[in-house]
Amino acid sequence: MDVINQLQRQYVDFLSSLYREGLLDDQFLQIQKLQDESNPEFVNEVVTLFFEDSEKLLHNLAIALDQQLVDYKKVDACVHQFKGSSSSIGAQRVRNICVSFRTCYDAKNLEGCLRCLQQLKDEYYLVKNKLQTLFKLEQQILAAGGVIPIMG
Repeated sequence: MDVINQLQRQYVDFLSSLYREGLLDDQFLQIQKLQDESNPEFVNEVVTLFFEDSEKLLHNLAIALDQQLVDYKKVDACVHQFKGSSSSIGAQRVRNICVSFRTCYDAKNLEGCLRCLQQLKDEYYLVKNKLQTLFKLEQQILAAGGVIPIMG
């Protein structure tokens, strides 16, 4: 088996595992379908924006929850934005934590909010690392002269 086929198989297996583990949903597949020769970096650009926004939102959430008087409206705005951006790239487990986060800030449950924030960080960094690995695989495939396999 040549290098390109091996890398492509590795790519498909890795991406499949992200779906099986619930890290990604079909929305990620939809984004991949929008990528073509005219915009070969589309998925990478969209996901990079997600990473940049997420880092800011996690930072803002940590600051908001560290105040003497927590502004739960601010927490709501950050979590709502996080939920939207994670949904838009198909980061399913991140989105799901945002949904459960709402129960905590609606109840003004600071301890619950802090627990959700930690879960949000954990899931975000997990999906970020996995997507970065996926993009490295893509680069290896392209550098070897192959094409990125499209799933679904």
